[in-house]
Amino acid sequence: MDYSKSGGTKGPKGQPRHKEHNAPGGDKNPFGKRNDAKADLVRKLKEAAQKREEG
Repeated sequence: MDYSKSGGTKGPKGQPRHKEHNAPGGDKNPFGKRNDAKADLVRKLKEAAQKREEG
């Protein structure tokens, strides 16, 4: 008997079993939001570096 053929088929590999509630591209976490946050963070870090150099 060929036991490899018994049972259900295997699902596709690497496919998530469910959707995350905060997955990128959803209503709670839209695309493009991360770039704005990164630019804001870089701006804040540059301002802090200038303050350290001045004082």
